[in-house]
Amino acid sequence: MQTFIQETIQDILKTTQSFQDVTFVLPSNRAGVFVKQALKDAQVQGFFPEILNIEEFTEEVSGIRKVDSIQLLFYFYQIYKKVEEKPDTFDVFASWAFTVLQDFNEIDQHLINTKEVFLYIRDVERLKKWSVKGTFQETELIKDHFAFTEKLNEYYDFFYEYLIENKIGYQGCLYREATKKLENFLQNSGDRKFFFIGFNALNKAEEFMIKQMLLEENTEVYWDIDETFLYSNHQAGAFIRKYKARWKYYQTNEIKTIGNWFSQPKNIELIGASKNVTQMKYAGELLSQFSSHENTALVLAEESQLPITLNSLPQNVNSVNITMGYPLKDMPSTSLFLSLFQLFITQERLQKKDAQQFYYKEVVKLLKEPFVYKILTTENEVVSEQIIGAIFTENRTFVSKTYIESFLKNVDETKRDLISDLFSEFKTVDAFLQRIVRFIDHLKDKVQGLEKEFLFRYYTAFNQLQNLQLEFGYFSDLKVLYQFFKQLISSESLSFQGEPLQGLQLMGMLETRLLDFKNVIITSVNEGVFPASSKQTSFIPFDAKVHYGLPSYKEKDAIFSYHFFRLIQRAENIYLIYNTESDSYGGGEKSRFLTQLELLKDNVKHTFISPKVTQQSTELLEVHKNEAILERLKELATKGISPSALTNYLYNPVAFYQQKVLKIREFDDIEEEVAFNTLGTVVHETLRVLYEPFVGKFIVKNDVSVMKKKVSELVEHFFAEYFKNGDISTGKNRLIFEVAVRFVQNFLDQEITLLSDTNNVLKIVEVEKDYEAFFNVDGINYPIKIHGQVDRVDQLNGVTRIIDYKTGVVNASDLKISDITAVIDFKYSKAIQVLLYAFMYTQNNPTAELQIEAGIISFKRLKSGFMKLNFSEKYRGQDNIVSLDRIDSFIDQVKKLIQEIYNPEISFLEPSELPF
Repeated sequence: MQTFIQETIQDILKTTQSFQDVTFVLPSNRAGVFVKQALKDAQVQGFFPEILNIEEFTEEVSGIRKVDSIQLLFYFYQIYKKVEEKPDTFDVFASWAFTVLQDFNEIDQHLINTKEVFLYIRDVERLKKWSVKGTFQETELIKDHFAFTEKLNEYYDFFYEYLIENKIGYQGCLYREATKKLENFLQNSGDRKFFFIGFNALNKAEEFMIKQMLLEENTEVYWDIDETFLYSNHQAGAFIRKYKARWKYYQTNEIKTIGNWFSQPKNIELIGASKNVTQMKYAGELLSQFSSHENTALVLAEESQLPITLNSLPQNVNSVNITMGYPLKDMPSTSLFLSLFQLFITQERLQKKDAQQFYYKEVVKLLKEPFVYKILTTENEVVSEQIIGAIFTENRTFVSKTYIESFLKNVDETKRDLISDLFSEFKTVDAFLQRIVRFIDHLKDKVQGLEKEFLFRYYTAFNQLQNLQLEFGYFSDLKVLYQFFKQLISSESLSFQGEPLQGLQLMGMLETRLLDFKNVIITSVNEGVFPASSKQTSFIPFDAKVHYGLPSYKEKDAIFSYHFFRLIQRAENIYLIYNTESDSYGGGEKSRFLTQLELLKDNVKHTFISPKVTQQSTELLEVHKNEAILERLKELATKGISPSALTNYLYNPVAFYQQKVLKIREFDDIEEEVAFNTLGTVVHETLRVLYEPFVGKFIVKNDVSVMKKKVSELVEHFFAEYFKNGDISTGKNRLIFEVAVRFVQNFLDQEITLLSDTNNVLKIVEVEKDYEAFFNVDGINYPIKIHGQVDRVDQLNGVTRIIDYKTGVVNASDLKISDITAVIDFKYSKAIQVLLYAFMYTQNNPTAELQIEAGIISFKRLKSGFMKLNFSEKYRGQDNIVSLDRIDSFIDQVKKLIQEIYNPEISFLEPSELPF
């Protein structure tokens, strides 16, 4: 296969013997490497030609230096502030200024009369607010928008004048000035000859310059077009057909170079794949089938898929040259800098700046960042883990710099100062930027490979921001800098350096210009991606673009079409992969170019692939009992088994094993909002303190009324004890505090109502009493101890009541037991608990001859009062007496459960389905 570059060099060599005064102008820098290689292969002697990309050529002609978009934004804001009496803040300005600069750039590239186009936009906006009846109501937002459109031309004039005075500019500015200075440039060029190679869609400025240079007879243009597209109405040849028909030069000269490669036999496969990951994995499989990856290109229509692609390359890809940039936002180190920003932004948002305290989540996130984690890791300890562990143990919602420094005593002094610096107060944005630059400067010698590349890219970015801040001072605070930083990382990228002539070529579509490959794989060939969506971000209306000849989505579709068909016209093996799933952007509908290709070429293969799914039978977790487990179970029997432990076993035997045998506890998380169990503890403890003075005594209405006065104070006291370092003064925690107070007060109100009836007599027997009981089980040669804490035991009108408090919702159906022999089931968990409490009470009070009732008081269902165990077999029947016979029948069932738990032949087996 002969490439377009090789063809072009051979043709040029027919008429050009020396390249000493020759300039090649190319669409991109990358193509220049391949041009030089083609010149070497052609054994060109002497000087090589000067090789420029079109931007470099335009910069030379115009005499203006191009500046990057970030610097440009600052210069623009400088002008904007002079024009506006009440300018927007820099962060607000930046949100729309990028779009305005894009419009300025496009207007200049196409040599549009700026006054005309801005007057057109202004008049369109004025028509929008025109009304026959004069009823149009202008809001402040609409007024601002109209004022903005009125000022666009003024912004442009002042800004353009400023750029020209300083001999700097954006690309369009260079183009406009180049057209003005072209004649002078050509006069000073002497015998210099120019070759424009591989262009397609020219803007008006490029078109003007090339047409003029062709007429000077010191210029030749080599187009890369196939006759299939040139001599038809195909979209891919639209621009070159237009130049051939309209340019005076081509009335007497033939167009160069027309190929006939597309009609040659090709192996073309259209591959539908489900989702992006599948596309990239399949592309990797295709590459694994190639014996060599020379002359092979993997083209990503969606360049954001680069990280996935790099992880999908097969092992036989020995070398890869990446042309596209790696987005800053996808770099691992990005999260470190975002964490630093969030540390102080959250501090200010939560109004902790004066106290110099930091929100624990932001501190933990920063301490877990790999770079920080590595700094705080010594031979003997991981300091990050120590700090994080202490924060959670002490339930610290906010953390100070001093607290963090208390853990750094054994850390190297340099590292200690570095970490301490991250948490230090700063007075200016410049100081914050200096801090980050110092941190990166320290890290650069500690990392290798890609990490060093990532850090260097950020080092240059933050240095640039620091210099701009020193020069202009537009970052008024950290929030403005943060917003700008997010815009920066979304638009900037890291360019990789590699050997462009070796190995697999991994590139975006624009980088393929002028280049030809034998094997081509293109991914994400979907509508909305290839060609891109017709949605345009611009302040110039569509009709204005059409009227003034600015490119619209139609022209952009033609550009995409040209790049696509040009790339495959010389290729022999072509694999075009698209996303078949419609649940993502650019998914579901294959590109129109694929349909066109099927019409143009015969024998196009079409296949669908999906991820390889291997069925695996999910085995339930099973733990066989060994001697160590049985020994631990024996210890548990001696120490005591609680009712909740038994119900936990009914829920999931493996969870019982983890908690009671392995003694695995759940990780203590920071309780910044009062947890439900903390609320329950506070309510229980408050009631304990209120009722303890009356244990063994009869209680009357006045006693409870006195209790009510103490509720708020006691609740606050127990929140301070159990909600460590927590703040209950504001927000959701304040509401939960009020809920706790209301729970207790409502409970006491219910007691008052009960005691208002003089026929009711209430005696407090026990509160928060620890009970235990023993029984023997067949097959187990040691007694089993059951223990638990009963919230309250009282006697109401001679009936002993065993009461369990619940701050959650309890329904009467949870306590309905029609068949006592079938109670050992998790759905009866609440009934099991209170029955065990009743059993322990009777074991500790064997001489008592009182009637016993057991049940629950639910603070969320206080109107239901004391909800009793109900043994009635009838639907609406009531049988609430907890008799000794019923307790004995229940314990028989409990013994069977204990036998199962302690049976060495029965494993702890995870249920196939859990209730929740």
